[in-house]
Amino acid sequence: MKNNRFIIIILLLFIASKISAQNIVKYELTVTDTIVNYSGKEKRAIAVNGQIPMPTLTFTEGDIAEIIVHNKFKESTSLHWHGLFLPNKEDGVPYLTQMPIEPNETFTYSFPIIQNGTHWYHSHSGLQEQIGMYGSLVLLKKKDDPTFRKGIDDLPAVPIILSEWTDIKPENVHRMLANANDWAGIKKGTTQSYSDAIKAGHFKTKLENEWKRMLAMDVSDVYYDKFLINGKNESQLSQFKAGDKVRLRVSNGGASSYFWLNYAGGKMTVVANDGNDVEPIEVDRLIIGVSETYDVVVTIPNEDIAYEFLATPEDRTGSASIYLGNGKIQLKSRMPKLNYFEGMKMMNDMMNMDGTMDDMGMDMSYQQMDMNTVMYPEISGNPKMKMDDEMDMDDKMDHSNHSMNANQDIVTLNYGMLKAPQPTTLQKDAPVRELRFELTGNMNRYVWSMDNKVLSEVDKILIKKGENVRITLYNNSMMRHPMHLHGHDFRGLNGQGEYAPMMNVIDIMPMETDTIEFEANMDGDWFFHCHILYHMMAGMNRVFSYENSKPNPYLPNKEWAYKKLQSESNKFHFMAENDFATNGNDGMVMLQNTRWSFGTEWRLGYHDEHGYETETHIGRYIGKNQWFMPFVGFDWRYREQNGEVEKNIFGQTNTKDQRAVLSLGAEYTLPMLVKLQGEVFTDGNVRFQLMREDIPISSRLRWAFMVNTDKEYMTGFKYIVTRHLGISSHYDSDMGIGFGATLNY
Repeated sequence: MKNNRFIIIILLLFIASKISAQNIVKYELTVTDTIVNYSGKEKRAIAVNGQIPMPTLTFTEGDIAEIIVHNKFKESTSLHWHGLFLPNKEDGVPYLTQMPIEPNETFTYSFPIIQNGTHWYHSHSGLQEQIGMYGSLVLLKKKDDPTFRKGIDDLPAVPIILSEWTDIKPENVHRMLANANDWAGIKKGTTQSYSDAIKAGHFKTKLENEWKRMLAMDVSDVYYDKFLINGKNESQLSQFKAGDKVRLRVSNGGASSYFWLNYAGGKMTVVANDGNDVEPIEVDRLIIGVSETYDVVVTIPNEDIAYEFLATPEDRTGSASIYLGNGKIQLKSRMPKLNYFEGMKMMNDMMNMDGTMDDMGMDMSYQQMDMNTVMYPEISGNPKMKMDDEMDMDDKMDHSNHSMNANQDIVTLNYGMLKAPQPTTLQKDAPVRELRFELTGNMNRYVWSMDNKVLSEVDKILIKKGENVRITLYNNSMMRHPMHLHGHDFRGLNGQGEYAPMMNVIDIMPMETDTIEFEANMDGDWFFHCHILYHMMAGMNRVFSYENSKPNPYLPNKEWAYKKLQSESNKFHFMAENDFATNGNDGMVMLQNTRWSFGTEWRLGYHDEHGYETETHIGRYIGKNQWFMPFVGFDWRYREQNGEVEKNIFGQTNTKDQRAVLSLGAEYTLPMLVKLQGEVFTDGNVRFQLMREDIPISSRLRWAFMVNTDKEYMTGFKYIVTRHLGISSHYDSDMGIGFGATLNY
């Protein structure tokens, strides 16, 4: 008996010594309001420990992470540890794994570091990530790790976090996207108007585009004022010299921007993806999706030269640079502007009249067939390649590396090239759960969904510990989607057999079908979502929930919390417009979410004979493409008619002198994006109407028209001056011709 006690005491002392031997690495992070100036204008942002991006956090595998968050910010917040394996309650998703960290509260995240690699962390509350809450997270290998790679894991390493900045409040960015505001296209020079189409020889392409009820070709939804590497547009690492090899640990912390990565010193060697080692691959360039991480090794070729590592957003509207080395700066040639009408033509060929996408018999997966190459002048050989006009060409810069010729031999990384160094196969005797999701969207109304349902319309997806979960994802939308799974790595089944790469983000291009699989070996509820911030907030999310999970001490009421999470990705968006004209005042206000629309419009004359009228419609969008919206309405009108009685084209008396009626109707979007509206009123009258308000004549000039069976008609033009102001003129059958200014929000 004494011997048994002695053995137990020895075991307990051994276990205690092992626990105490683990290194606890502690960070304290204080979240505060701040002011930044990236574009010449002072704007509000969020700083952590007084800096943007947030501090780089570094751990070694085997450490215990203890991260204390002090919220001195006026809003609630949270931190998510992107790509990390950790207890579910530490994952940092408000209302799913914890309650939000409220103002003046302190919250401690604590978890063991059981992996290595390049990762990052960010706020998972609202749109805070867009305005400063993102930072690098580096997990080092132990020196005795059997997977330690000499010449790679022992190189000097630099954390690189990419991001973007907009002077517009993120909430307004999202609202403008939901209201199909094309200010971003104007700022980027990508409106693809009819005059642009004629100049480019693509008038037929533009007609077909609108005939199929599509808006202009888009690559990135948002216009950004500045692009940043480690919080700066330009910076230099002058400590490196000729012959040095440097490992760049690159994370894309952007809210919605994909970035092309190029290096002026030659090729880059990709050695890791999403924190996981891959067999080294030498490439000329790669595109890093939103929230992905890549580790690349670059060499400093010559002395007294600083070589540009260039990050260019996919829409090519700017760039950010970090120069490696000391001396003259050698630039990488700028990526030329995209051929948008070529992309539009390709999109037309893919889209059917019913809004579905035609796969054209292509076997597309894992980025191996990039349809967007039709838009790349550097691949297609377009002779209009030129340098960025805004580039500062001073005498400190060496331009000998600028290659101005189209090169079809550029080696571009794709997922099919990624290969794990060791087998990654899952347990062969485990049960397999097969799931399939179709990524769906509506650019006209900026609704993003899975299987045409947003998070607020679905329950959690139950899975069981011990099974293998295999997911097939088909992108039936015109935008690419970087899909991220919390708390797990998955295998990308890319043709590499048992050496399929491990990932936690997979970028799925339009028309592409990809399959991933992972071992269900955790506990709790895990978010699965598109990592484009505005797509996630629009509803492109799901939650995987392990059956029989232990209670989460941070969420005493999980059912209530899940409903709160659902509501956050299906918020209503407000818009308003008012035209102050010489012949009257026209305006409208609208409140919409994924399915519902509440709208009121008015026309107020300055004289009784011009009349006053207002219409209100409450409708619900029906169908996958949301082209159809039945509604109920209310119509009120007054006009002094001096005894005259008007009739509509059906011979019904059209009472405008004093009218207050309810209606039942529907609106349908026709080809050419013309809206057909039909209503039956409680006084027995029937009205049909055709209208379109946003026909792009030129970059800033829009034409509108309306005609209906009440013999009313309108036509007008608006020239867009600023985001909120336009100069307008129109002719209205009731109020005549007018000129004025249009304000919108």
